[in-house]
Amino acid sequence: MNSTRAGFDEFWVRNRDRLCRALALTVGDAQLATDAIDEAMARAYQRWAHVSSLEAPAGWVFRVGLNWSRSLLRRARRQPPAWLSPAFAQPAEITEPSIDAALAALPIDQRAVVVCRHLLQMSEADTAAALGVPPGTVKSRLSRATSKLTESLAHLDPKEVQR
Repeated sequence: MNSTRAGFDEFWVRNRDRLCRALALTVGDAQLATDAIDEAMARAYQRWAHVSSLEAPAGWVFRVGLNWSRSLLRRARRQPPAWLSPAFAQPAEITEPSIDAALAALPIDQRAVVVCRHLLQMSEADTAAALGVPPGTVKSRLSRATSKLTESLAHLDPKEVQR
């Protein structure tokens, strides 16, 4: 094994599926997310000597996948083809459909922060580094997203159901 790639296999096994689910929630499309994370993992492999030395290599892969997805959708400048439609998406193991709908209603920048902080359990600093934004931006996006999600999902609050 090439010593510059040492550890990549373990990194891939430990992180690929959870990054795919996280990106699928962020972009709203499982197939696009899978393609994007595979592309990002290939780039990580090519640059493993550098990526493995980062504080949050998984954050780097998530960011590359997110940028790749956005670029693909931007270039399309139209509705995604049928194979990228939500009918084909199975982004994560969320059992309540209103949660999917509430997440999908968020702007992608807010969704990315929610996914990084809550699904990937990244720190604020790692989220900021992964998304290439200042920590204050992470805080404000998360605050706005949390407000919207709280409002959209109020019907799931046990205190609200008892009233």
